Amino acid sequence: MAGPNPVVVLLVDDEPMLRMIARQGLEDAGFKVVEADDAETALEILGARTDVTVLFTDVNMPGPLDGLELARRVHERWPSVQLVITSGRGLDAPLPEDGRFMPKPYSIAELISAVDEAAREGH
Repeated sequence: MAGPNPVVVLLVDDEPMLRMIARQGLEDAGFKVVEADDAETALEILGARTDVTVLFTDVNMPGPLDGLELARRVHERWPSVQLVITSGRGLDAPLPEDGRFMPKPYSIAELISAVDEAAREGH
């Protein structure tokens, strides 16, 4: 994980406390984390950066796009970005191809493992 070029994770969740905890765990594991609190901001970040390897997003977020629609758009526009999707309510639609689902609540160890596995598949 850690190295001269750390894996960049785009972390998308509208809950500031959950985002902070996830960010700390991922950074402690050697990942570089960029945060967004909604899907629109996440798409802006992806449009401006070329170094994001993994998108980790919650499904349920405010705004016109939920996390599943965000994941679909990212999969179409940036197919090299690996997808890890989480929700406390389960899924009511299929994941994009190659997407991974991780139910809430999750442990930091589960998060790190899912992101690390996705990052390895993306390289």
